[in-house]
Amino acid sequence: MQTARGTAPKRQRKGNTPAAPHVAAPAHKTVNLALQGGGAHGAFTWGVLDRLLEDERIQLDGVSATSAGAMNGAALIYGLADGGRDGARELLRRFWQRISESARYTIFQPTPFDRMFGKHDLDHSPAYQAFDFMTRLLSPYQLNPTDANPLRDLLVELIDFDRLQHVTTVKLYVCATNARTGKIRVFQPEEICADVLLASSCLPALFRAVEIDGEAYWDGGYMGNPAMFPLLYGCQASDIVLVEINPIRIDEVPTTARAIMDRINDISFNATMMREMRTIAFVTQLLDQHRLIGKTRYRRIDFHMIEAEQQMGRFGVSSKFNLDWGFLTELFNLGRRTADDWLARNYDRLGRESTVDMQKLFF
Repeated sequence: MQTARGTAPKRQRKGNTPAAPHVAAPAHKTVNLALQGGGAHGAFTWGVLDRLLEDERIQLDGVSATSAGAMNGAALIYGLADGGRDGARELLRRFWQRISESARYTIFQPTPFDRMFGKHDLDHSPAYQAFDFMTRLLSPYQLNPTDANPLRDLLVELIDFDRLQHVTTVKLYVCATNARTGKIRVFQPEEICADVLLASSCLPALFRAVEIDGEAYWDGGYMGNPAMFPLLYGCQASDIVLVEINPIRIDEVPTTARAIMDRINDISFNATMMREMRTIAFVTQLLDQHRLIGKTRYRRIDFHMIEAEQQMGRFGVSSKFNLDWGFLTELFNLGRRTADDWLARNYDRLGRESTVDMQKLFF
């Protein structure tokens, strides 16, 4: 058949089959966030959240969080409800600024020697070392008989928890460890209050256990850093994005006493999350192989991770207490850069596939 010059011939179709309709790419992707705890290192998560909030294509369904991650999660969700994306970014910044200001004249500041070595640890601070030694001899019930915690007043000042408990657009789940039974408790969105956030971040060597409903709670990182199952059973989105603070992998085996202690801390606070992710990876594999047939409550989960393991691995455990504004903003900027790179590489894969090899990472 002859065609006019410059005009492509029409493609012949078999029978009367119509052409496949053009399906527009979704205007946004909905994800769940899993936010780890890690003290001052939570400023890395602040930077990640700041960059995600900047991208209006990213929508949130639920957040499961522990310790500093829970603080970030509460500020994120309350800020969104109170002032939209810009309101959330501003509240997160205010929270970390106030944290740094409150610690300006405490022992949790680097000395000139710490700054000289450039790792942001407090290992060369005599005051911090003395405090660390005292916490091994005396409990917080002896060192802090009035149970003073400046975080409580700061949280109440920045967040209206009565309003936060009624936010339904994004769900917040906060993890804490029952000090008596050793079991995890995941506080539901309607239960979130200042005491819940303090319980989730309660390091037992530093603070007295936080009592809620007659039970005493310690840091949630011991039993879930963070817990994934609330995002599976309480949320609709099937993409989970873990913002990692405690490195899963490191390049070299630690050989110094301090490095060994730092690595033990990372492994301990990742242990329960690793076991939970092994289960999720196993079920996902069964679903992909069509080995779970019939009616089932399980669904395929696509897993993603925003991490800067090499950079974060340079910082020791004592740097988690370093609340110097210069260090916090360095972590914030690292989080923003990491999230920006992650979005550029992985946004199109959200809702389609995992962007990490779960079998390699967790088995």
